[in-house]
Parts: sequence; structure tokens; C-alpha cells
Amino acid sequence: MKYNIKKKLSQNFAFILFRILSIAVVLILGSILGFILVRGAGAISWEFISSYPTNGMTSGGIFPAIIGTLYLTIGAMVFAFPIGVLSGIYLNEYAGKAWLVRFIRMMTNNLAGIPSIVFGLFGMSLFVNYLSFGDSIIAGSLTLGLMVLPIVIRTTEEALKQIDDSFRHGSLALGATKLQTIVRVILPIAFPNIITGLILSIGRVSGETAPIMFTAVAYFLPKLPTSIFDQVMALPYHLYVISTSGTDIEASRTIAYGTAFVLIAIVLILNLSANALRRYFGKRVKMG
Repeated sequence: MKYNIKKKLSQNFAFILFRILSIAVVLILGSILGFILVRGAGAISWEFISSYPTNGMTSGGIFPAIIGTLYLTIGAMVFAFPIGVLSGIYLNEYAGKAWLVRFIRMMTNNLAGIPSIVFGLFGMSLFVNYLSFGDSIIAGSLTLGLMVLPIVIRTTEEALKQIDDSFRHGSLALGATKLQTIVRVILPIAFPNIITGLILSIGRVSGETAPIMFTAVAYFLPKLPTSIFDQVMALPYHLYVISTSGTDIEASRTIAYGTAFVLIAIVLILNLSANALRRYFGKRVKMG
């Protein structure tokens, strides 16, 4: 009897502690978003979103930075998502459990923990200098894609591991090849969870400053790029420059908060779009 009471008290204490921690996380996130919203809402207008920066970026808008951020984010995902998904499929479905596979997984995990500024220096050495891409959209996109590649690989692997082997065995027993089984059976089931890697990657690359500082962005560029080999402005770097080197402190502070607000809104919209895509594929799997 005493053991049951002690066990119940421990369980209730754990539930209360977890609930308090969850509420604390929500309150912290809400306070950060509320702070940005209150400080940045005054700067938000159609002119601020749709016009070009002027007067040393202390007035005007942030339209080129918005477009540059979207270019870099989409470019990184076009590079990282297909390669990451294919790598995850190979590691889980084809590679087996050899020591080389374990070594690749270990190195992938280590790659995910490397600071972003190291990726920036690597991208500058490889893409900007060695491959002569210069400071450009393609150099920044490839650098950001390399940075989030481990996330896509690991989420793809985990999504494939969650699928019961009976689906694989049943498909093979009906005469399908291994490739047909993966394409027609395994991937449709796993794809909603694979998109989780896309969501995490979007959230990370859209807010990174260090990698694009060395590979893609310009301090002040009041025009839109015309090719993938052009420099761009980007919201994270724009925010950094405005916050650290503005001459008009009050004007710079207002633009900085407005830029942060727009960046958060873009990340939210991209994540919601990816979540909608995940729900769509999830419904298709249930209906199929």
C-alpha cells in the first residue's frame, strides 16, 4: 500500500514538473515573440516591405533582403533535401550494418554539431575561391545546404526505421523489386515524417548569418539579383548590420525590430507551408 502511494506521488510530481516546464517554455517563447511584435509592429508597412533601402539603410524598405532570404532558403533546400533523402534511403535500406555505415552515421552526427561559422569559412574556401563562384546566391545556398544536410539525413533515416518490416516483406513477396518497394510502398508512408527534416532545415537556414556573411550577402545592395552568381541582401545579415553599425540609433533600432518581425513571419509562413504539405501527404497515406 505504501509503495503504491509513493509511486502515485512520484508520478504526480513528475507530471506537475513536466507541465510547469512546458508552460515555462511557452511563456519564454511568447515573451520573445511579444517583445519583437511590440517593438517591430510600428515599422511594418507596405512601403517597408515592398521598397528598397535608402539613406544608408536607415530608411526605406527591406524588399531586396526579403527576396534574398527566400532565394537562399529555397536554394539550400533544393540542394540539401533530395541529397539528404537519398542518402538516408541508402543508409537505411541498402547499406546494412557494416562498420563503414556506423562510421558514416557518426560523422553525420558530428557534422550536425559543427558551428555555422565553420561552414561559412569552408564555403568561402571551396565555393567562393576554389570554384570561383564568388560571393553569390549559389555559393551561399550550397553552404547552407551542406549545413542542414545532416538534419535531413537523420530525419529520413528515423522516418524509414519507423516503418514495420512487414510492409517490405509483403511487397517483396508479391514480386516487387527492392526499388519498387521503396518508391511505391516505403516512401509514401515515410514522407510525412521526412518533411520534418525539411521544416527543421528551413527554420535553421533562414536565420543563419555567419555562413552567408562569407559567401553570399552584401552590406548594401538596393537591387534584385539577376542570376545565381549575383550577391544578395538577406534579412539576418541586414538585421546584424542595422543593429551594430547604424548612425541614427533610433531609426536603426526601429528598422532592426521591424526586420526581425518580418524574418520571424517568413520563417512561420514557410514552416506552416511545410506542415500543410506534411498533413496532405499524411492524409494520402491514410486514404491509401
